[in-house]
Amino acid sequence: MQIQGMFDKNILTFNPGWDSDAQQLEKFTDVRELQRQLKDRGVELISEIDESSTGPASFMIVDPDVNTILVDQHV
Repeated sequence: MQIQGMFDKNILTFNPGWDSDAQQLEKFTDVRELQRQLKDRGVELISEIDESSTGPASFMIVDPDVNTILVDQHV
């Protein structure tokens, strides 16, 4: 999948469930749990996951320096 041009600014991407070689990890914190923890701490999300879902999903936030952060789980 090509993502060039999808975002108008820099974006930081984190992929729960993958190692640095995009190989699936045996244990990891599910993206829905990460989203819940951030929301519990008052972090505003610009896109959200249905927390009753399973499998691949993603959400986005903006950090204090106005960088978009994509948390994108593929497993």
